[in-house]
Amino acid sequence: MATLGVNIDHVATVRQARRTVEPDPVWAAAAAELGGADAITVHLREDRRHIQDRDLEVLKETVQVKLNLESAITPAMTAIACRVRPDQVTLVPENRAEVTTEGGLDVVGQRLAVTTAVEQLHAAGIVVSLFIDPDPAQIEASADLGVVAIELHTGSYANASADADRDREMQALARAATLTRQAGLTLNAGHGLTYRNVVPVATLDGMHELNIGHSIVARAVFVGMTEAVREMKRLIG
Repeated sequence: MATLGVNIDHVATVRQARRTVEPDPVWAAAAAELGGADAITVHLREDRRHIQDRDLEVLKETVQVKLNLESAITPAMTAIACRVRPDQVTLVPENRAEVTTEGGLDVVGQRLAVTTAVEQLHAAGIVVSLFIDPDPAQIEASADLGVVAIELHTGSYANASADADRDREMQALARAATLTRQAGLTLNAGHGLTYRNVVPVATLDGMHELNIGHSIVARAVFVGMTEAVREMKRLIG
């Protein structure tokens, strides 16, 4: 049974649209926990487009489940992570012009920068996961760095419109899942997962955790965060 990490970034997106105090992502985290969230995920972006430093600091003090911080591999962001010390940091690529994360971290091509960030986070006692595409070379490079987990980028699967394309992407995820388990890494996945497409990913052999944000926040507009999380939990359980 896969566990559920709920990404609450887009609650902060609504708040930042008016530069006001509501809705507060800290309250969203509490409501998500009531619905059964196993982890709370936030991405403190360099441009602070949604989650703010204050949010991360208060969440660190209030979240009762695992707090997972998504972070770019920059010295400034790594320093923040080492100071706040969330339970886990997931290193992700970041492009300020993008609407959302467009792909996985290039561990092979950015090995030095990723290694430096991983070493600093490990020294601070933080569990590290790498957000990567379902590519064998990226999985192998991740394992070489000694991280505990990887999170497979499921965006290509989620965005596939034709059945044949979706099946091909699902097969790539299944192969990557096998390689991840063989490498002794914890298997997580996320990006673009919704109530309609999550089940095949959730049932991959060895799947540990799914990180889902936009779809849950969108559903929460109509039924509330707690119920939206409960509905997703029922699907992946």
